[in-house]
Amino acid sequence: SSDTNVPCSPGCNPLALTGRSKLQNERASLNQQIIRQMRMRAGAENLLRATSNNKVCDMVVLELSYINSNLQLLMEQLEGLNSSVEVYQNIQETSSIPLIPLGLKETKEMDFSVSFKDFILEHYSEDGSSFEEEIADLMDLRQACRTPSRNDAGIETLAKYFSHIPLLESRFFSATRQMGIFFTWYDSFTGVPVCQQNVSLEKASILFNIGALYTQIGTRCNRQTGSGLQDAITAFQKAAGVLHHLKETFTHTPSFDMSPSMLSMLIKMMLAQAQECLFEKIALSGIRNEFFSLLKMAHEAAKVGDTYDQVHQSMSQTPIKDNVPFFWSTVAQVKTHHYRSLAHYFLATALLDHQRKPSDDEDQQEKALSQAYDAMPDGRSPLDILRKREERRRIGKAHLRRAVIGHEEGLRIHSLCRHLRKLDVLQAILQASHNRSLAKFNDNDREDEFTDYMEAPDIVCESINQSNVFVKLQTSSGPLSVFSAKQRWTAPRTVRLRLEDRDLGFTLRGDPAPVQVTSLDPLCPAAVDGLKEGDYIVAVGDADCKWMVVSEVMRLLKDVDEDGIDIRVVSLMDSGLPMPTKSATYCGGISKTYSMICLAFDDDKSPKGRKVTKKGSFLSWGVKNHLKSSSTLSLPTADYSGTLPWNKPCPTFPSSSSYNDSALY
Repeated sequence: SSDTNVPCSPGCNPLALTGRSKLQNERASLNQQIIRQMRMRAGAENLLRATSNNKVCDMVVLELSYINSNLQLLMEQLEGLNSSVEVYQNIQETSSIPLIPLGLKETKEMDFSVSFKDFILEHYSEDGSSFEEEIADLMDLRQACRTPSRNDAGIETLAKYFSHIPLLESRFFSATRQMGIFFTWYDSFTGVPVCQQNVSLEKASILFNIGALYTQIGTRCNRQTGSGLQDAITAFQKAAGVLHHLKETFTHTPSFDMSPSMLSMLIKMMLAQAQECLFEKIALSGIRNEFFSLLKMAHEAAKVGDTYDQVHQSMSQTPIKDNVPFFWSTVAQVKTHHYRSLAHYFLATALLDHQRKPSDDEDQQEKALSQAYDAMPDGRSPLDILRKREERRRIGKAHLRRAVIGHEEGLRIHSLCRHLRKLDVLQAILQASHNRSLAKFNDNDREDEFTDYMEAPDIVCESINQSNVFVKLQTSSGPLSVFSAKQRWTAPRTVRLRLEDRDLGFTLRGDPAPVQVTSLDPLCPAAVDGLKEGDYIVAVGDADCKWMVVSEVMRLLKDVDEDGIDIRVVSLMDSGLPMPTKSATYCGGISKTYSMICLAFDDDKSPKGRKVTKKGSFLSWGVKNHLKSSSTLSLPTADYSGTLPWNKPCPTFPSSSSYNDSALY
């Protein structure tokens, strides 16, 4: 049977005929058709440039129009695959808003055997054929990574191969000699192939697929249970952490789906989905029809709406909007309106249904209501609103009006997307939420009311457990491009800034962060106090500035009084370490670009006078033998813990208490 040679491991099931695997097979087929059309287009364009025969030119132009039409159709089919989210959802769910997963990057099957055996013979003076079994194991492992199972075993398979790549790079891929091995990976969004001899493409693509597989695990979780929602939150946090690590570690990626702008958008989307799951977890046991509980849920819903608005804004930027499926941006826009409308509904219910009683804690209610707004409605005081029944009704109706309008806008946008209209559960949820807000508005409407309607202000976005916090070790240390182990820094110094004729004595630069001191006047008070040219500002007063750009730091410094303000700065020391160089690459038919810079490189050279007494697997050269059977890789996660491995249970969020009252949501 032809199936006997197909690798099958606990983390791989290439023969599973699931909806997800069928989609991935269709993606692979589309990728092959796209590369075939691109080769035809490249040949036609070359012929067009080479010929001067008008008749031939006309024929080539006509052929190019057909090829471009075919490419456009294939791209639309690929967009349709990226919009097919229903097969990734949990089959037990019938009342949850669908979440968006990432599709895996496709790659070609590769044969390392000839190149590796030749290199072993030439470089290590050993018979390469004696390592055929180990080379076959490596090729089977890579092949298994093409069809990973959607669970922890699949993650482990990808991570195991990822942990082997640096070992292979240090033993077989020399900077002075090309191995003749070409790694080909297809863009997850466009299907455009990228081909390089640089092994960094292999590492970055496997890392992308680890993040993508985490998103598929997150969408598969049962969101009708607390444990399932927690698993989904954890999976999306880990996906965001892996993608963040990819963005910070690999630069100049030739594939658009791994470009910094695209990865930044994907990170925001994963964190928004984690925030949405957190909201669902809080609301799972029911929302108590009580003043403080409703205000809390208004904050939580507003937070989800705000995170999706950031995602949509990111998707609207060029060139992301030209490559992201229209389905994705529409979902982000619909969810923005939906959750913001829910926030207005919850706040309106708190104002309309809960009049102040003598037994209520007035101070606590006043504080809670004041925290709901950046600016109080019509300049009213919180206490004034709480004490006057008519004022509460007027403001509550204004919030209900915004809720109804927001739900209507969400339904309108939903109807514009062909793929989104297929999701009946989403339309049912949007319609039910709209009907509930409209019924609440009609219950509190008066026929004899002709006063001008007020505009309800926005609700403050706040969450008791924000999911968009990366590992503390990652964020507190500052941007990885500057604050990394490659540079050596002085200990932070405190410098007192004082104004002299409204001049600090230096200028600042830094976009992106962090901010650096330039054009320092050596006689200014700051220089006398120890400030140096090229110092990086890490804090102004009590505010951490490692992630701030110039405009944000200037806002902190603009109100410096006569007493001045303390800033904390660090200076870069000479590390004396060599930096890796960029290597030219090519991308099948695409213009030349630069490959990724691998930030981790092996300082250990071949052991001197090493004597081989027993043949060992090249996979275990330079590492302990247990590496071959299990991975020791630990990826970063978008979680609260400092350095948790991915398989360690993440801290759980406080669970909602059980309520006996009737639920509102």
